Amino acid sequence: MIYQTLNPALGLLEKIYEFSSDKTVETVLSALTSEAAAWRQIPVGERARRVGGLAADLLSRQEELAAMMAREMGKPVGQGRSEVEKSAWLIKYYAEQGSHFLADEAIASEHAKSYVTFEPLGVILCIMPWNFPFWQALRFCIPALVAGNAVILKHAPGVPECTVTLSELFSKHGLPARHLFVDEKQIASIMADRRVAGISFTGSVRTGKILAARAGLHMKKGVFELGGSDPYLVLRDADVAIAARICAESRLINSGQSCVAAKRFVVHKSLREDFENAFCEAMNVEYGDPMENPALGPLARDDLRLKLHDMVQESLNRGARLLLGGSLPNTRGFFYPATVLTDITTEMSVWEDETFGPVAALAYFEEEDDAIALANNSEFGLGAAVFSKDTERAELIARKLDAGFCAVNDMVRSDPRFPFGGIKDSGLGRELGSYGIKEFVNIKTIKVR
Repeated sequence: MIYQTLNPALGLLEKIYEFSSDKTVETVLSALTSEAAAWRQIPVGERARRVGGLAADLLSRQEELAAMMAREMGKPVGQGRSEVEKSAWLIKYYAEQGSHFLADEAIASEHAKSYVTFEPLGVILCIMPWNFPFWQALRFCIPALVAGNAVILKHAPGVPECTVTLSELFSKHGLPARHLFVDEKQIASIMADRRVAGISFTGSVRTGKILAARAGLHMKKGVFELGGSDPYLVLRDADVAIAARICAESRLINSGQSCVAAKRFVVHKSLREDFENAFCEAMNVEYGDPMENPALGPLARDDLRLKLHDMVQESLNRGARLLLGGSLPNTRGFFYPATVLTDITTEMSVWEDETFGPVAALAYFEEEDDAIALANNSEFGLGAAVFSKDTERAELIARKLDAGFCAVNDMVRSDPRFPFGGIKDSGLGRELGSYGIKEFVNIKTIKVR
């Protein structure tokens, strides 16, 4: 684990950051413990107002932050601008709704007074991924701070400049949130510390399970968002042109590096030729320098690109057929072309595992029950979508899919207003909405006789 800015479009190392010493870790823990005690005493409306001040700062630095993401993890600048705007929306949403979400809830009983109140837990450790370096960190930090908690931000090693920038913004607004550049041993020590009340983690299934077990060992509250292999079902009566366009758009989000992107496509056999033609046309986009805002940027690291290519080759060796892409470019940078594979079976790695890059896997069905079974044939359960002109029938199918979020005739995307998270190996708990802000609070019952 090295905290570094490694430009994925150029393959060039730009800067290495020092690890936080054990002394620094203790200083941050001690300071945040004191700050958390003071922060929780501030009325939730005032906390929300202070947190809300971040939105204007983000928007005023939109171009700078978009370029920062392009330089550190390869996000095309247009998508970076959108991430900043979405992050500002998130902040404004909780600034406006925080007091409402955390208001005491009266419960009728035989007592003179009975209600539920929501109290912060204290210091929460969040371990965040690199693919949406501002949105995903703020997706946890903002509701946690409005709820009255303090935050330790341990961000991904590949986006240290984004991390420092976030930490500086928190400090500017007097918020109890600090970053640390720590290794696995230090993370274990922080989780074991009695001053830390919980953990929020977004990342791989393997690491998530290790951290969940460690949280359980210390009886710490945890929320874990561990990725997905989202199935999109295209029914017999779907509008093929619309479905193909939305499926491709979802598959190419962030150059395919999104947990909630469409990855497996389950299409009615009668639509096979039409869908393949329309989908490949929509997927056939150019990659290039993220600073020039191409449709497809580089993958964040070369090891991720090589792993993705190995998955494609393994599936081809097992009988998959290549419709688009599938070759390693002989160019500088960690680029991989948009790739479409058909004749996929459930034993192939592009079906079984999460493809974190612009690779789409197509399978086909005759009966709707077969489509549901194919969609649910996965260890993941984050998101799913159904395409049909009969929206009532599509909605019934959506209710049968193993996922935390289902869309009809649209793509799945996180939204401040709705709870976000999955089932099975996609994780535990929820972020966002009124549910997410209550994950790291003590839901306390009070009765007065």
